[in-house]
Amino acid sequence: MKNIAVLGSTGSVGRQTLEVIDENKEHFRVTALAANKQTDLLLEQIETFNPEMVAVYDKESAKTVRTRVKGAVRVVCGMEGLCEAAAYEKNDLVVCAVAGSLGVLPAYSALSQGKDIALANKEAMVAAGHIINAEAKRQGARIIPVDSEHSAIFQCLYGNDKKDVYKIWLTASGGPFFGKTREQMRGITKEQALKRPNWTMGQKISIDSATLMNKGLEVIEAVMLFGVAPDQVEVVVHSQSIVHSMVEYTDGSVMAQLGVADMRLPIHVALFYPKRQPSNLERLRLFDRSLTFHRPDMQAFVLLGLAYDAIEKGGSYPLALNAANEVAVEMFLKDKIEFLDIADIVSAVYESTAAKTCATVKEVMELDREIKEMTKAYICAQYQ
Repeated sequence: MKNIAVLGSTGSVGRQTLEVIDENKEHFRVTALAANKQTDLLLEQIETFNPEMVAVYDKESAKTVRTRVKGAVRVVCGMEGLCEAAAYEKNDLVVCAVAGSLGVLPAYSALSQGKDIALANKEAMVAAGHIINAEAKRQGARIIPVDSEHSAIFQCLYGNDKKDVYKIWLTASGGPFFGKTREQMRGITKEQALKRPNWTMGQKISIDSATLMNKGLEVIEAVMLFGVAPDQVEVVVHSQSIVHSMVEYTDGSVMAQLGVADMRLPIHVALFYPKRQPSNLERLRLFDRSLTFHRPDMQAFVLLGLAYDAIEKGGSYPLALNAANEVAVEMFLKDKIEFLDIADIVSAVYESTAAKTCATVKEVMELDREIKEMTKAYICAQYQ
């Protein structure tokens, strides 16, 4: 029986994680849950999975949960509560699915206590990858990727030496606007941008998919997770979302992981790792399918190129890129800016950010806060 904590349990990945756990009750027990404001759903999850601890980031929502929760469930709140749930002594594996930079500290807290993490929060590796990796190594803890692309790479590396890796082919669906020029994307609405072609995910990641920033962050994450050089990671647009990524080796062999476009599959892999376990998930039907691969348009989707620039420069540049993007996407979702403004804002803030080195996670979070404030001020001055 493996004890699982699910951070971000009311989000898309968190909900699907609990679905996989529910279908495999004989293998898993939920020790802790963490969420933000969706109290009704969280209370349902508490009743179903009976965790020993629940962390609610929003303080008012935490009060609501405390008054309505049944049984001897400990309820904690705020960032301190998230970190406490992540580091809970009974956890064997912590699913880190908290959205955005809020997920950095909880992931670090879990690793600092020697807990393996199933990482669905790419921002942790983007903003603090060198610190996260160092702590995992120091504690002997494992980082198991949950993103479909990084899970695919992880699986393609099974039984192979990383020094034999020639290139990682990171697949992208292309988003809803693949093939459009920048001019053709002028006037794109929020509703249009939220339509992901093959995957059902949260709003933030859906907008990042539309701008290809999501793929840029995944490039940075791949460099940090797998210890390769930036020029060893190449993005390829594969609109069918059947091949989830590939690893090319120095002898010319290319290994690919294929499957249906269902996040529960990489979640299933992460939860059972290092074993394989039968699942009831849909099987891939190869007959009457075609596979196509295209180069991404870096002129139309400038944020992807900016991500390569950030990981080449290193230091605080990936953090700055991510922080500025989080604010810009939030403003777009609030109808404060236009779709194309996202890239313009992120580029402007990124170019004006000075290089820094963060030695601790607290320094990372402080710099993240500073850049977000800078981005808000820039938007206020230029767009409102």
